[in-house]
Amino acid sequence: MKMRLGRGSARGPGSTVWLQGLACGALVALATPVAALAALLMVPSMAAFLLEHPASRVAARVALLCGLAAAAAPLAALWQSSQGVGAAIAAASDGGVLIGCWAAQAAGWLLTHLAPLLTRLALDMYARTVAARLRAERAHYEAEWGIPPAGS
Repeated sequence: MKMRLGRGSARGPGSTVWLQGLACGALVALATPVAALAALLMVPSMAAFLLEHPASRVAARVALLCGLAAAAAPLAALWQSSQGVGAAIAAASDGGVLIGCWAAQAAGWLLTHLAPLLTRLALDMYARTVAARLRAERAHYEAEWGIPPAGS
């Protein structure tokens, strides 16, 4: 009988968490201005991850993706300029950058919640259109062939 020491095996989830922690520590140590700017720009996504149910987090993932897309240009500009934390805070305090990134995340979150509703409405409208066309064809054939209407 083998004894397991620790939470997981060498390839289990415990080692993955350790590697993620190591990567985050390296990011903070080596690229503090970029990490600070990314943290400021991704506040809505972090809030969505905290507030959503841990089983799905679909809306938080979409918000994060939209936020990362909007934050790519400011983060790349800060990375290439190699300035300090002051430049990161100046970039985050720029209204266009902060509002644009937060608005992209809000739009992604809202789209995730509205997409099922809009899809349902579109499919219902399509079904009504097809049903009306089929009723009109049936009425045409009933009149042409002299068949009594289906309702009578």
